[in-house]
Formats: sequence, C-alpha cells, structure tokens
Amino acid sequence: MRCKSYRIIMLVLIGVLFISIASVYAESAKEYYDSGVAYYNQGDLPQAISDFTKAIEINPNYADAYYNRGLVYYKQGNLPQAISDWTKVIAINPSFTEAYNNRGNAYDIQGNLPQAISDFNKAIEINPNEARAYYNRGLVYYKQGNFTQAIFDYTKAIENNPNYEDAYYNRGNVYAQQGNLPQAISDFSKAIEINPNFANTYSSRGLAYYFIGEYDKSWADVHKAESLGFVVDAAFVAELKKASGRDK
Repeated sequence: MRCKSYRIIMLVLIGVLFISIASVYAESAKEYYDSGVAYYNQGDLPQAISDFTKAIEINPNYADAYYNRGLVYYKQGNLPQAISDWTKVIAINPSFTEAYNNRGNAYDIQGNLPQAISDFNKAIEINPNEARAYYNRGLVYYKQGNFTQAIFDYTKAIENNPNYEDAYYNRGNVYAQQGNLPQAISDFSKAIEINPNFANTYSSRGLAYYFIGEYDKSWADVHKAESLGFVVDAAFVAELKKASGRDK
C-alpha cells in the first residue's frame, strides 16, 4: 500500500514537473515573440527574425510567430520565405484570415495572379466583411483587365469600410478608363475628402475634368497636386494650356 502511494506521489510530482517545464517554455516562447515584435517596430528586422525563430523553435505551433516572421520577410522582399511562413500559419490555423490576405499579396507581386485570387477568395469566405481582401482582389482583377469584377470588389471594400480612400481612388481610375468620367470624378472627390493630401488623386481628377471640358477645375487640381510635390505629366499640362487658352 505504501509502495502504491509512493508511485502515485511520484506520478503527481512528475506531472507537476512537466507542467512547470511546459509553462517555462511557453513563457520563454512568448518572451522571444514579444521581443521580436519590439525589434520589428524599431526597424531591426534581422533581430526580429532571430527572436521569432527562437519562439518557433520553442513552440513549433506558434502561429503568431510564423505570421509576424512572414511580415518581416515580406518587408525585406523575401517573398518565398514569407509565403512559406504564412503557409505554415494556415496549416496551424486554417481560419487565419490575414495569413491568406498577405500570402495573396505576395503571390500577386510574384505574378501568380490565380493563386492570389484563390487566397483572397478564402479570406473573404472566412470573413465576408474583410474590406482589405476585397480591395486586394480588386487590384488583381484590374491587372487581368476584368474591370467589372474590379469595380465590384472595390465597391464591396467601400461598403465594409466607408473611409477606404484607396478603394475610392482605384475605383475612380477604373471608371475613368471606362469613360464614366462623372463617376470617376465623384470617387476621386470622395478620396480627397478622406485624405486631402494625396497628390495623385488631384492629378487624376484634374485629368478627368480636362476631358469633360472643366478647365478651371482641372487647373485647380493640377496646382494642388504640384503644391503637394506631385510632378504632373508635362504632355497633359501642355494639352491643358492649349485647350484652356491659359498658361497656368
């Protein structure tokens, strides 16, 4: 009986020991992870990678550590390694929306547009209100020349985030290419309302005003864009001078 009690006590002690060790490892992994985040925010990317890697070595299923290491690799331009890390995140947690979103962006940059769309589709499937996934998919459809789908996705992004300046700007560019200049101007104006200091938008709206014969408004946008440091296309300015009968 005493031997049995002794074995039970030993098993309990061993269990406590394992729990303690696991707890130490967990704390250590979290410490390395937190340190990696701090180094990333400071701009020390090599040290951030080192600390995220140490966290992963301690806890091979640390999804957030893989995810953030992927962000660092992405920022460094190491797309294959970023994709590898985000793929690992998805294997650990198949519902990690941002991993699909970011991996889709990496595939887009690599020119693998079908795979990019597949990842954005998955992100939207997981979270139908994910504005960034709609926006990113819209960018890919635009590259493919599918303007109808691009407009649909930019619109969905705006529905989910009414202050999505880039979605208004890019939808405006698509409308302009389709010849729907009033709608393009409306979108550019909304983007400017959200961010009055985005010079590109003034230049694009100025060009749209030029094409509908609103030369004074076109000049006003040209001047505003230039005041924000944007170099307006010289050929466009020359055409605007000719059409308006003004030098500036």
